[in-house]
Amino acid sequence: MAPPLPLVFLLMIHGVCTQWADWGVSYSPSHICALKDSTVIMRCSYTYPTRRQIMKVFWTKGPVEVKEPPDLSEDPGYSQRLQYLGDKQQNCTVRLSHVTLKDSHMYYFRFITDKPDRKWIGVPGVNLTVTDLQVESPERVTEGDSVTLRCKSSCALTDRATFIWYRNSQPLTERRDRNNELLLQSVRREDSGRYSCAVDGHTHISPAVQLNVIDSNPPAEISWFKGGTIVGSGRIYNISKISSDDSGEYKCKSINEHGEKYSDAVTLNVMYNRGTGWSVWVVITVAFIIIIIVLYTIQKKRINCRSAIHEYENHTRTDPSEGTYTGLDLESRSSDLYNTLPTVHPRPAFHQSGSLEYENLPHSKTPQ
Repeated sequence: MAPPLPLVFLLMIHGVCTQWADWGVSYSPSHICALKDSTVIMRCSYTYPTRRQIMKVFWTKGPVEVKEPPDLSEDPGYSQRLQYLGDKQQNCTVRLSHVTLKDSHMYYFRFITDKPDRKWIGVPGVNLTVTDLQVESPERVTEGDSVTLRCKSSCALTDRATFIWYRNSQPLTERRDRNNELLLQSVRREDSGRYSCAVDGHTHISPAVQLNVIDSNPPAEISWFKGGTIVGSGRIYNISKISSDDSGEYKCKSINEHGEKYSDAVTLNVMYNRGTGWSVWVVITVAFIIIIIVLYTIQKKRINCRSAIHEYENHTRTDPSEGTYTGLDLESRSSDLYNTLPTVHPRPAFHQSGSLEYENLPHSKTPQ
């Protein structure tokens, strides 16, 4: 009995899927934006059943609808620039040098096995876009204006690019960064010239663009602003003894009878000098420690002095025989010696003649 038609259809699909399950090509990355006249590496890997043997490998370009896509290594336009870096195992990386704008295409890897009907082409492939550089600039500016020139490309370069700027074919070495913009602040007549750009490490240079700087007639008055407050005038604004209070957003304005124009704002960040601050704190800390030591020494001397006085007073109260006469009590003594002591007036009396007069003095007995 024949199996139902849906089951036969499912078995056919399963057989096809199983048959091609081990076949495939992958690219990394699948989109490349390259600069004109540069070298491009298209990384690739592929898989196939182990029972098959690879007979031929090559790269081709679209369209893929062609029954037998051409081998680019046999194309006169590519043969001298294309180098296969892969193998007949798994790696299918290729290198294409000195790319031109005409090389912008979809590229595919194709391999053929020992069985003629077992061929494979990796779809989707690598989308390669080749770009050149163009300088975008105003044709004419007035002295004192701020001007921004841009180095433009038709796509974002895959490799990280460091841009170089030229004026009259001479490199502006101070303008060498990853930003594709050249900012000219407060332009002068000396800034006039032909400007071009390039990417570091590449030979391609953009076509030059003329920038003309004309006089400001009559001369423009220039004012400087911090935020919305005017802080100075003239072409150059100097800040002496700069501090963190000077941080903020600055811009200038030029004005004459033809009108007025503001520059782009720039932000100034004044960083705290850690070295100076650290030195100041060291001096303050040392001075504070010295003051504490002095105060402690003075307080300690006061405490020691008070202790000595207190100890002396306690000593004299407990031992009256040493020191003062306040501890002598004549009446409490039992010795006859103290009872026979005569009473003496504390002061003698004086007559007007100035002679001494002794009164009621007891007559001592003389021995007979």
